[in-house]
Amino acid sequence: MLDIKFVRENPEKVKENIKKKFQDQKLPLVDEAIELDEKQRKLKLEGDNLRSERNNISNSIGALMREKKIDEANEMKAKVKEINDRLVTLEEEEAELGQELKKRMMVIPNIIDDTVPIGKDDTENVEVEKFGEPVVPTYEVPYHADIMANLNGIDKDSSGRTSGNGFYYLMGDAARLHSAMLSYARDFMINKGFIYAIPPFMIRSDVVTGVMSFAEMEAMMYKIEGEDLYLIGTSEHSMIGKFKDQIVKETELPICMTSYSPCFRKEVGAHGIEERGVYRVHQFEKQEMVVLCKPEESMDWYNKMWSYTVEFFRTLDIPVRTLECCSGDLADLKVKSCDIEAWSPRQQKYFEVGSCSNLTDAQSRRLGIRAKGEKENYLVHTLNNTVLATPRALIAFLENNYNEDGTINVPKALQPYMGGKTIIEPVNK
Repeated sequence: MLDIKFVRENPEKVKENIKKKFQDQKLPLVDEAIELDEKQRKLKLEGDNLRSERNNISNSIGALMREKKIDEANEMKAKVKEINDRLVTLEEEEAELGQELKKRMMVIPNIIDDTVPIGKDDTENVEVEKFGEPVVPTYEVPYHADIMANLNGIDKDSSGRTSGNGFYYLMGDAARLHSAMLSYARDFMINKGFIYAIPPFMIRSDVVTGVMSFAEMEAMMYKIEGEDLYLIGTSEHSMIGKFKDQIVKETELPICMTSYSPCFRKEVGAHGIEERGVYRVHQFEKQEMVVLCKPEESMDWYNKMWSYTVEFFRTLDIPVRTLECCSGDLADLKVKSCDIEAWSPRQQKYFEVGSCSNLTDAQSRRLGIRAKGEKENYLVHTLNNTVLATPRALIAFLENNYNEDGTINVPKALQPYMGGKTIIEPVNK
């Protein structure tokens, strides 16, 4: 969420930013917000003046009473009552205007970074760099669900009976690989100096609206019926919410955390929940990284964070690339974002396995997260990035480490988490 002072002083810049995001329907919100802000400030000024007048009158009442000027004192008391009645009305009107202003400010998008490419949607995202050679084997790489089936590693028939489409049972070595990758991701980030955390998997609505836009919330979040609780779509939601209404010490910055959680997503408007595979599902697990830092350090952290994910995947022998998200593909709170995509030998193309985002002070403004500076408090910047989201990353692992005979190579980095195994043998050939 933007600072209303910034909107008031830079209306054309805010409107131009909306146009760059191809959200022209939001353009009227800027003028509406400025008008509501002006009305609210006028009411506040009137209220401040009335309180000052009330204080002066109240002081005079005592003097009049001491001088036995009862009638004049009663007139002043009547005046105080009039002021109090007017203040009640003003405070109600000011609160109503504040709510209307907040509604508009919550949907005006954050100002994107100057380096963000302009484009309407994800089809216009821009490749930045490739890491590792994308190999196309001379033999056929099966569909990931078939690779898992050969390991006796997936059961979607049973999950269909228990839970419906978009869920899965992972079994045997496939399940072990899944857990091994998460454990390795945890230790990888701990070795980078990040604090390991396991957050609550449900959060209240005021945290949800603090970390994401309404559109994202409607498309993603599952609500617990009858309670003010939502299942998280990523642990970033809980981890940023941890600091709601807090003032952190500047000496504690940057706060670098890596968090594990299951994630739950409705996937409304997505390209379709997969019936056979596990690429797009309602439930998955994730290792995330979250950073709270000084404003002047956030872009440096942004570049560090995506590079950690690239490094992680390369240790698993998975070629990846970074893709700069264009303006139209950025969620409203994001200033800059890139996707990390893994190579699929079967499809001979890259697919998304993670995303790194800098939200500057958008989340901290909504949630009231500040740092105590030498001269004054200031809003921290928040960033998040996927270390590993699986089973999607498991798909990339299986495809890139698949051998012609159906065995799966276990890279050196993962072997300690797989009981020393260097090869996984198929059960069904």
